[in-house]
Amino acid sequence: MYQPTPPRLKAREVVDQRFQPRVLLCATLWWVPSARLAMALLRQGCQVSAVCPPGHPLLFVDGIVAIYPYRGLSSVSSLRTALEQSAPDLVIPCDDAAVWQLHELHASASQWRPLIEYSLGPSEWYDAIQKRGAVLSIAEELGIRIPVTQQINEVEDLRKWQLGWPAVIKADGTWGGQGVVIARTQAGAEKALTSGFGAAKAGTAWKRFLVNRHPLALWSWRRHKESSLTLQQFIPGRPATTMLACWQGEVLASVTVEVLVAQGQTGAATVVRLIEHKEIDRASHLLAQRFQLSGFHGLDFMLEEETGAAYLIELNPRATQLGHLRLPVQGDLAGALAAKLTQRAPYPLAPENCIGSRIIAFFPQAWKADPASPYLVEGYHDVPWEEPALVREMMRDSWPDRRLLSRVLTKLRSRKPQSLSAGTLRTLVRSAGTKL
Repeated sequence: MYQPTPPRLKAREVVDQRFQPRVLLCATLWWVPSARLAMALLRQGCQVSAVCPPGHPLLFVDGIVAIYPYRGLSSVSSLRTALEQSAPDLVIPCDDAAVWQLHELHASASQWRPLIEYSLGPSEWYDAIQKRGAVLSIAEELGIRIPVTQQINEVEDLRKWQLGWPAVIKADGTWGGQGVVIARTQAGAEKALTSGFGAAKAGTAWKRFLVNRHPLALWSWRRHKESSLTLQQFIPGRPATTMLACWQGEVLASVTVEVLVAQGQTGAATVVRLIEHKEIDRASHLLAQRFQLSGFHGLDFMLEEETGAAYLIELNPRATQLGHLRLPVQGDLAGALAAKLTQRAPYPLAPENCIGSRIIAFFPQAWKADPASPYLVEGYHDVPWEEPALVREMMRDSWPDRRLLSRVLTKLRSRKPQSLSAGTLRTLVRSAGTKL
């Protein structure tokens, strides 16, 4: 088993001689929750480093000891360099692509296997965790309620579907609501399938790399030129999600919410309500035990409209946006994990610093989506006021959207609804020159 190395204390930390875990956050997307998780880990006495792309919100969090660049043409080397130089006791992936890259590094570099398994769980489950259908099949074996799900390979598979429409088509290796289509009719499902839904395309990968500056765009394309698809029973109801802090198959703590407002039908939640749900808790403990999970993980459910029954629809093998929430009595999930690593109680939270409302509006997502939303006043508006530089950055468009080429393409799309040709894209790339 991997054993953490002794702590290295900085001058400003010598007043506290307790073990301070060195944590490396791996972020390939410009998602805000990774910055909020870093803040929570710092509050709990962890030494936090990060590997992330340029312009990431993590750059605006005070107290991170080192930030390593994720370079698009050598992303695996970037991750390896960050591991070598930060010498972490624990690695925390903040998005799915970071998980897949850690899995690949585990397979190709034996020196990192103990650390990766210590951080995520045993490698024997990595292949199953990467496949939505495999996770749901295992959940069904454990007696967890799931929608009827089957793999699809061709149009004929859709014609054999017996449960009627709507139904949900999902592609493995996707995240954040991408790679998910709610097909209202069989014709709509066939159109999605024949259009190449779920297949990685070279043009899309290069666009994400050149325009969006996604550091893993080309790596992901090479890895997933084709993606497995599943067809899933549509469950009318409300989405719910839970985030777990786990250690070697044990659930240390969890936060469960139902989604009140989201970015579209399949997108991330912007406003949630804290709930307690015994069926979700049971599923969480069963899956954590079966997969021997360590670190942070998320589970997505649908709460059936008529009965409130919880149907598991997805496992997210990484930190989600609930890990930093400071709740009365329980505290935050970052504190639960840090306490397990250090064998001490979490640092206490003052009551006035805890969330007093059951409704939480995430900043900046809820504010950007609807500045007049009543939830911003009636609920808890989750603004990190203690980090003013981060707040200012979060109020702006994300860094990739502020780049010259992205702004040019956005302007052209607003004039012409049709997609750009490959030739037009090449011309724009050449004209952008060194401004990329």
